[in-house]
Amino acid sequence: MTQPESSTKTISLDNYGITSSKVHYQLSSKELHDLTISKKQGIQTSSGALAIQTGEFTGRSPKDRFIVKDAITKDRIWWGDVNIPFATDDFDALYDKVTTYLSDKEIFVRDSYACSDPAYRTNIRVINEYPWSNLFAYNMFLRPTKSELKQFDPEWTVINAPGFMADPSKDGTRQHNFAILNFTKKTALIGGTGYTGEIKKGIFSALNFILPVFKNTLPMHCSANVGKEGDTSIFFGLSGTGKTTLSTDHHRHLIGDDEHGWTSENTIFNFEGGCYAKVINLSKVKEPEIFNAIKKGAILENVMMDAKGEVDYSDTSITQNTRVSYPIHFIDNIQPKSIGRNPKNIFFLTADAFGVLPPISKLTPGQAAYHFISGYTAKVAGTEAGITEPVPSFSACFGAPFMPLHPTKYAEMLSAKMKATGVNVWLVNTGWTGGPYGIGTRMKLEYTRAMVNAAMDGSLEAANKDNYHIHSVFGVLQPRVCPNVPTEFLSPRKTWKNDEGFYKTAHKLANSFKTNFKKFESYANQEIMDGGPKV
Repeated sequence: MTQPESSTKTISLDNYGITSSKVHYQLSSKELHDLTISKKQGIQTSSGALAIQTGEFTGRSPKDRFIVKDAITKDRIWWGDVNIPFATDDFDALYDKVTTYLSDKEIFVRDSYACSDPAYRTNIRVINEYPWSNLFAYNMFLRPTKSELKQFDPEWTVINAPGFMADPSKDGTRQHNFAILNFTKKTALIGGTGYTGEIKKGIFSALNFILPVFKNTLPMHCSANVGKEGDTSIFFGLSGTGKTTLSTDHHRHLIGDDEHGWTSENTIFNFEGGCYAKVINLSKVKEPEIFNAIKKGAILENVMMDAKGEVDYSDTSITQNTRVSYPIHFIDNIQPKSIGRNPKNIFFLTADAFGVLPPISKLTPGQAAYHFISGYTAKVAGTEAGITEPVPSFSACFGAPFMPLHPTKYAEMLSAKMKATGVNVWLVNTGWTGGPYGIGTRMKLEYTRAMVNAAMDGSLEAANKDNYHIHSVFGVLQPRVCPNVPTEFLSPRKTWKNDEGFYKTAHKLANSFKTNFKKFESYANQEIMDGGPKV
């Protein structure tokens, strides 16, 4: 349901240290779209969507993400390469510089909130330097009604200044860009980067700390949908594994595509009010719901188009991380109130470029915890400079860059919920079959959808209950048959037609799992350790 966009309320930013600015408060989607074009910061595509370029950064910069180390965080955060500490005094000084920079400028302010379940609602004020960044906030956060805006009291603040460049020698940053969370001041401070994903991921990271520590709720980097019988499915996966694609299904109601909470009351709720999908190689045939959502009000990032505004989704001249954001109501088949109940199936998605994991397999609780903590996918040639062959990539809990606590904290919460609900957990390889990247081919989306659907409707379990094959290297339960999928695709070894090459590659990947997991061994119980590869 579309929420009212505009408000006649006016506000001052003096209490934030931003003075003498021309403040645009709660502009409509159309107003922000038109302003972006009039300022020559974007172009309208043939579908009506706004196309912008985010500049130097076309993705997140994990090494420039910091958390202020203070009384709230010092003994709770899992400090290290993921959660990098930032001094309170440095934050205060940098905050003053950013707000001074924003003073006397044209500023765009939006009040919104995260968490669709009213019991967990978090009010957010977003302060942007650019109109298209504010449109992104409109798309991605939940939108208050006009009556709610009259009583709106922001709890968290996002201050977003892409044009401000930090001085690392003075400001405590690594380089000129930064994204810093301050839990005491409830502020996300972002500068030096136009990549809009930093805005939503700042709030997601904050909730990943707040919900488990203070509200006994598991935050998840996942998508979720609901079937006609009220059964909820959850999809975990890193970028490029199909999380958004597989959860957007016209046969099921979409709860959300990226960030959710799992409550002690056994409900699943969306954090967001929109979707932020990758559009590389997007087609109307394969992903009609996403394709049709790219219209007036949507924002395309870093895409290439012709003189008529026709977008070439196969063109990666700027980046492979081309994106679109749009409000969730741009998808026709959405779940009312963005809340689901009765979780029945969890899918861990991985794009295995080594081609040795089954296209679908069932996991034991120990295996589920092991694979959740591991968070495996693979990078292929061309995704990053210097990568010429598949490289294993591990991101704990399928979202390490956004997880302030130790990964085992989230894994323990997930494991407890799995056992309490009897949910089925499946590992789905959306990557390569018939050999590794460069030799094999990418698994067909129609087959992956068929396997996921069979898992959800129970026909996969019914057909294989006493007939699963145990993968000789990874130990997972590999189905021998699946409705609407050719049997030969279910066994990765058989698709290779080269046993020696298959086992050599499978053991290589298994050893990568083992090496990655060493840093978690002291925290993991025997059941989790037994869930790893058999090498």
